[in-house]
This record gives sequence, structure tokens and C-alpha cells, in this order.
Amino acid sequence: MFRDVFGMKLETLKKIYSKLRRFTKNLPVPLVELTMIQTKDPFKVLITTILSARTKDSLTIKVVPELFKEIKNLNDLKKIKQEKLEKIIHPINFYKNKAKYLKKLPIVIEKEFGGKIPKTIDQLITLPGVGRKTANLVVSVAFDEPAICVDTHVHKIINRIGLIKTKNPLETEMKLRKLLPKTMWQETNKLLVAFGQYQCIPINPKCSTCPIENECKKIIKNNKKIKK
Repeated sequence: MFRDVFGMKLETLKKIYSKLRRFTKNLPVPLVELTMIQTKDPFKVLITTILSARTKDSLTIKVVPELFKEIKNLNDLKKIKQEKLEKIIHPINFYKNKAKYLKKLPIVIEKEFGGKIPKTIDQLITLPGVGRKTANLVVSVAFDEPAICVDTHVHKIINRIGLIKTKNPLETEMKLRKLLPKTMWQETNKLLVAFGQYQCIPINPKCSTCPIENECKKIIKNNKKIKK
């Protein structure tokens, strides 16, 4: 018999994920996943993930196709001038910094990893412009390996509905790694990001039409009982 997870049975958590799958079924596919579907190329997934950091998909999706007309591999990225790179990606946030990171990528990847995109989180976070969020997303999407990508949506939602109590995304990731079975890791980001963008928004979440309202209330109620 499963022990309680987040103060509730694992089956309840699975029910939440099932409802969120239905909720996200007809929503736009996240850009990083769309890149993998269209290209099957870890290099392009890595580039897309770096560009999409702290930038809405609606902006990044306009830049990525134009960039991939110019660069299709590490060698192309090495050859392109930084000024041209900046011009292509300038609509996205922090484009100057991201252009610098992209220009450094081929050097580091060729020197440290023989020209191949690294497959582990510890290796990926050594790359320019790659933090844990980006690394987890690349591992999950590009290489289809268990990873928990925690951005602000995942961190805020999972705390808001009372599943855990953590102070920052890193703490949330580490907590979820201990509590969630690996079979649920990869879906966590995909489901909760879409849920956070369209339903459980940061300010004035749409609780009255929420697909997991009942489960959310039960978790919060259960947490209050535990505290007493």
C-alpha cells in the first residue's frame, strides 16, 4: 500500500495529473516540446530552451524559425557573427546575454564533450546560459529521461495548492525528486506550466472553474488537520 505523499494518497495525486492532462489536451504545445517534435534534434532543443528562458513562448516562437534558417548545427553557430545573432533574436528578453551564451556554446561543447550535446544535468549546467531549469528540460524533452523542470509556475502552483512548502524552485525540485515516483517527473513541468498560464494564474487564479478545485480543497483541509 502506498504511503501518503504530500499528506494525501498517491492515487489522489495521480487523479490530479489525469485531470490536468485533459485540461491541457487542446492547449498549444510548449515551444521546446514542439521543437523536438519537429526536428528530433537535441542541439535545437538546447538552443530553444536557452532562448525561451524568462521569455514567453509567443515571443520566442517568432525568433526560433528565423534563427534555424541560419544555424543548423554547432559549426553554424560558431561561424555566425554575434551582431547578426543579436539582430535575429532581439525580440526576446535578455537577447544580448543570450547571444553571448550561444556564441560560447560550440567552444565549450567541442572542448568538454567532443562536439556532442551532453545528456546529464550535471554536464548541462556547465554550459553557458544553462541553469538547472534548462538542464532538466533538455534532459526530459531532448533525451526522454526522467527530470523535473521547476520554473516559477511549477514552484508557485505546487506550493499554492499545498502539496509542499518550499522557498524557491531549487528547493521545490529537490523535494519533488524525493516524493514523486520517476514515472511522474517528466509530466510535472508540462502539466503545471500550462495550468499556470491558463488557469492557476499568479494573481486572481480562476478557482471557480478549476478542474482540480475539489482535490485542492481536500489537500488544504488535510494540511490544516495535520497542523492541529
